[in-house]
Amino acid sequence: MKPSVRIFVVVVAVIVAAAGLYWLRARSATDPTADVLTAAAELGDVEQAVLATGSLRPVRLVAVGAQVSGRITAMKVAVGDVVKAGDLIATIDSVTKENALKTAQAALADVRAQKRQKEASLVYAQAAFEREAATFAKQASSRDAYESAKATAATTRAQIDALDAQITEAEVEVDTARVDLGYTRIVAPIDGTVLLVVAQEGQTVNAVQSAPTIVVLGRIDRMTVRTEISEADAPRVKVGQKVVFQILGDHERSWEATLEALDPAPDTLRSDSAVTGTSSSTSSSSSSSSSSSSSSAIYYYGRFDVPNPDGVLKTYMTAQVRVILGRAEQVVVIPKAALSPAGAKGERTVEVIGADGKTTVRPVEIGLDDKVRVEIRSGLAVGERVVAGRRSTEAKTSSMPPPPGGL
Repeated sequence: MKPSVRIFVVVVAVIVAAAGLYWLRARSATDPTADVLTAAAELGDVEQAVLATGSLRPVRLVAVGAQVSGRITAMKVAVGDVVKAGDLIATIDSVTKENALKTAQAALADVRAQKRQKEASLVYAQAAFEREAATFAKQASSRDAYESAKATAATTRAQIDALDAQITEAEVEVDTARVDLGYTRIVAPIDGTVLLVVAQEGQTVNAVQSAPTIVVLGRIDRMTVRTEISEADAPRVKVGQKVVFQILGDHERSWEATLEALDPAPDTLRSDSAVTGTSSSTSSSSSSSSSSSSSSAIYYYGRFDVPNPDGVLKTYMTAQVRVILGRAEQVVVIPKAALSPAGAKGERTVEVIGADGKTTVRPVEIGLDDKVRVEIRSGLAVGERVVAGRRSTEAKTSSMPPPPGGL
């Protein structure tokens, strides 16, 4: 491009830019709303809520364990099976427990036989005593024979009492052995679904120190949502408030329930020195740990139940929860950006655009706020326009095209 042509193009661009700027300023002088963003007050719904994240788990979750040691001889269930309370889940080798029961029953039978023997001896001893008593009364026998017969009868009664105690002890041993034998049949304690099979057929379990888990059962027809409420939101959350949640795999469907519980303390209480019994200032490492703990986020757990008849909700799914603090329907709403900052007494104002295009500041009473729109309870009518923002000078000048030729 020739220098003379380039100069001409630059001069024309400068003239056009100056004319455009003059036009914008002239328009701003005649139209006070030319540099503002406006919005109309309209009817709408406003919902104020606390957002939280939770997890789903069955309303009842039971780890079914073994109370006796031995080899699992049969596993009767698999993951996903639905069982009723009392249904057989697994069996453990019962030979040793059966033998223990037989031994206890034999010991009981032996003691009972000894009691019958002593009872027969008591009959004879009592008859002998009565004869000695009759002859002693007639002075036909000695006192020594009388007292000996009396002592023999009394001793036999005492031996029968001792055998009664032994019988009770033996009966306890039989009951214990029978219960232990019953433990070799592991049955479902509740109605539910098998969520996890921990042990396998042929595996040997040791129940000496703790009860090893065989399967995990859960009632999945009703689920519990355990949601984390941040400490900033906890003061506004109350038991009885409505909650709505969605799952990550289905954003089109929502579940509704009522908040049933809110923990009074966070889970971090478990590590508190007053609970664990450890010193809070024994070393620099403990001090560092305490400092780290205090700087972490604090959450209070809220819980609520929701029906799950179709089984869509799965164990440990993530729930995106909204705790509804308030909801207003078909009320006057405007963008929150139109509100002025709160005054010393919390008063708020808006700039209202009149029919002549001029703006006036007007106090308003606000209600619910969803961070985007706000409810206007008084001070503004439907259809009135308010200033929702202003166009910056930098944005206008930067939007002007550069002169051609890269100059």
